[in-house]
Amino acid sequence: MIRVIKGIIWFLTAFFVVFVGGGYILPNEVTVERHAVINAPSGKVFALVGSYKRFQEWSPWAELDPATTYKFEGAESGVGEKMSWASNNPNVGAGSQVITEYVPQDHVASDLDFGAMGKSVAYWNLKPEGAGTSATWGFKMKLDGVLDRWMGLLMDRFVGSDYDKGLAKVKALAEKEAEHAVRLRTVRD
Repeated sequence: MIRVIKGIIWFLTAFFVVFVGGGYILPNEVTVERHAVINAPSGKVFALVGSYKRFQEWSPWAELDPATTYKFEGAESGVGEKMSWASNNPNVGAGSQVITEYVPQDHVASDLDFGAMGKSVAYWNLKPEGAGTSATWGFKMKLDGVLDRWMGLLMDRFVGSDYDKGLAKVKALAEKEAEHAVRLRTVRD
């Protein structure tokens, strides 16, 4: 019986050392990015992602709970524009985001605050590519504790598919609007 207890104690001690020690070896920041080439000018893409006004049209989380409430504050657009949300759906939750970096047609970044779930930064980088736009949607989060660092290993799995969905929606919307603009110009000419 004493051997079993000693074995359990040694096992738990080894597990604790590996868990804590391994946690300090893991990165203290996680980044998740998704990329697509969108067959639309960067202005069309930026019109969708550079402001919260059209966020619900492409957000993968907006469709999870149509009853989510949104509040808009701060600047009308650009740095200082803020959006808060609240939902009873745990996959949507509550939080806020405020634009902190804004370079029209190129880059926008937001500080996200998920309350007890932490803070992070989301960003869009847009670059011309041929007649279209190379779009990267990213997410960065600091990982302060040992458990956070282990959870960071799963972050791509947690939000990656949502980013895939949102990027696909942005692509579809921007390409549809660009095609519509071309048709209008053709009709006018």
